[in-house]
Amino acid sequence: MATNPDSDVQGKALVILPTYNEADNIRRIVPAIVDACPAADVLVVDDNSPDGTGAIAEEVAAKLAAVHVVHRAEKAGLGRAYIDGFRWGLARDYAYLFEMDADFSHDPAMLPWFLNAAREADLVIGSRYIPGGAVINWPMNRLLLSYFASLYARLFTGLTVHDCTGGFKCFRREVLLSIPLDLIRSNGYAFQIEMNFEAQRRGFRLKEIPIIFTDRIEGSSKMSRKIVYEAFFVVLSLFARRLRRPREPEHGAAGAPVNR
Repeated sequence: MATNPDSDVQGKALVILPTYNEADNIRRIVPAIVDACPAADVLVVDDNSPDGTGAIAEEVAAKLAAVHVVHRAEKAGLGRAYIDGFRWGLARDYAYLFEMDADFSHDPAMLPWFLNAAREADLVIGSRYIPGGAVINWPMNRLLLSYFASLYARLFTGLTVHDCTGGFKCFRREVLLSIPLDLIRSNGYAFQIEMNFEAQRRGFRLKEIPIIFTDRIEGSSKMSRKIVYEAFFVVLSLFARRLRRPREPEHGAAGAPVNR
């Protein structure tokens, strides 16, 4: 990719990194984020990793003022980790809150591009399935599962984005303040679909930018059948919600109500 864009946006940014057994990655990914995007702080949300990820994150935080750590009592799922991270960031007045994996499948160098796109969007989604996007090192069955999961979600929820399950995202704080986070129950892929759905039906502007997704080199994948089944049924529940109440009150830039 070419030279990073000018990402001098108004307000603080927070990159939220949920972790469970990421000791092989956490020492490298956090400094890489700080180097790539000095405008952003980092919040590690660790689920009491038995491999010591939380303790390593504390060591990194002791050296880098931009890094913070939240310790949760047990492994409670990706969605719950992000929601705890959102609440932490909203309470501290961050203007932009990122979702990002801790295993280098998301390139830290892309963070300024997200902030640049957030000038004209309320939710920026890193997309593997638009021109310029790609997936590297996934087996074909995993790639097809992800692609058709997005297609299925778009069909039933009405989402306009192509990568409904992608987890590299930047929210304006107004989006998260408008969504009742206590009511978000999904955790895996379904969490990404549900958050996109809630943002879109409130009239926020969703924008995709292309990313290159590279499968993890260190550590093990958290994918499971439970996550796949959850996504299938959550999409059906969102379809029912869409039929009952198609839209919430609309918002425009930075969460302001849209004038019709």
